[in-house]
Amino acid sequence: QVQLVESGGGLVQAGGSLRLSCAASGRTFSSYAMGWFRQAPGKEREFVAAINWSGLSYADSVKGRFTISLDNAKNTVYLQMNSLKPEDTAVYYCSCGPRVGADRKGDYWGQGTQVTVSS
Repeated sequence: QVQLVESGGGLVQAGGSLRLSCAASGRTFSSYAMGWFRQAPGKEREFVAAINWSGLSYADSVKGRFTISLDNAKNTVYLQMNSLKPEDTAVYYCSCGPRVGADRKGDYWGQGTQVTVSS
């Protein structure tokens, strides 16, 4: 079993930045791919970014603005979000599994953290 706990969400003005953190515990962190998804009100959960053995991947909507990174010593994955837009407003979820990406959701999920971007 893996437990994931997100933090770092909040309210920010358009153009601002936030850094989300996801602390993992339970199983060896390095065994899994890690990723971030988001879900806006009335919409389906969508892929944002992921780290797999094959490398990094991003949704087109966040490329150049968001950066995913991993600190194995702290068992923590981060999502640095810059140049935020109102359309980035959503609950952001951390996920992990054998593979994570636009076509594959993880097996484990955190509780989510709210990000609200005001115009």
